[in-house]
Amino acid sequence: MMKICGPSFGNMLTQAKPYLLTMGLQFGLAGTFIITKACLDHGMSRFVLNVYRNAIAAFVFAPFALIFERNVRPKMTISVFIQILALGFLEPVIDQSLTCLGMQYTSASFASAMMNSVPSLTFVLAVILRLERVELKDFRTQAKVIGTCVTLAGALLMTIYKGPQVNLFNDPNTPHQQDESQSHNGHKQWILGTLFLCLGCMAWSSFYILQSITVKRYPAELSLSSLICFAGALQSAVVALVADHHSRAWAIGLDYRLYGPLYAGIVSSGMAYYVQGLVMKTRGPVFVTSFNPLCMIIVAALGTFFLREQLYLGSVVGAITIAVGLYLVLWGKFKEYAVLTLSSTTKETKTQQLPTTSATHN
Repeated sequence: MMKICGPSFGNMLTQAKPYLLTMGLQFGLAGTFIITKACLDHGMSRFVLNVYRNAIAAFVFAPFALIFERNVRPKMTISVFIQILALGFLEPVIDQSLTCLGMQYTSASFASAMMNSVPSLTFVLAVILRLERVELKDFRTQAKVIGTCVTLAGALLMTIYKGPQVNLFNDPNTPHQQDESQSHNGHKQWILGTLFLCLGCMAWSSFYILQSITVKRYPAELSLSSLICFAGALQSAVVALVADHHSRAWAIGLDYRLYGPLYAGIVSSGMAYYVQGLVMKTRGPVFVTSFNPLCMIIVAALGTFFLREQLYLGSVVGAITIAVGLYLVLWGKFKEYAVLTLSSTTKETKTQQLPTTSATHN
């Protein structure tokens, strides 16, 4: 009985591994949104935060990469080196900077909700670069295309419509009235923050696509993660020295200035890049980004409790729309992967049976 159940449980665990890893990643990313917003609210420079975040990630993960991947690490080529520099610029520099800037003008929950447009943008880029197959007559492709359109519609709704406040917990300390000038300025800042977040989403989607290509040419996930963080730290330092060169901005103490970069660096930079690389090798970039709605829900709950953030009707409706679209994409990807796995298994079975049949016949 144990022999029968053992392989079955092992197969189930192998099939569930990409889902468990990606879900765990979303919990980690949710904490980063909250901690980063708290750091920014306390006056920490977003440029310095990005430098420390990526430097810590490189410092923590580099020893593990040197030890565990010393026998499997491929030789560095010029093309892979250029790709690593580009990866370090796309996510650690552009995306993290623009996301922090957009979060300052909006909120952590809104920023996490906007990031849900990343899977659809990633799918569009993957189709353009022929990393995803598109057969419009196939129902799986139709689900992915419809889901992408619905997700983009939800992101557009969140961009152009803010709406009234949604008081989930009726907090008496939450301000309900603003004068006209404050409301107008707040609306302008909200639109500006949304635009920065949209640009950050584009950079993040491009990062996913390039990472999925690079990890196939450099299949050492820990080493690749460490190198991306190191490249991102160096490039972020150059930007920070130009944009915020005051010495007091670089000060670190036993407070949010240390805990924020430490958590974000280990969880959302080093560990996230490593997990993404593992899952992308088998499931591709679209699958990895399809779990973002989970992060949005966690951030919305934590942001309301810990940061006293206020939700708006446009954000709620847009987020629900995005979640529906994303799960259409995920459903299409699941069905597509099941068909490909069944086809691959059938071919392997026929290949293994062919010599046996031939030997019997002789």
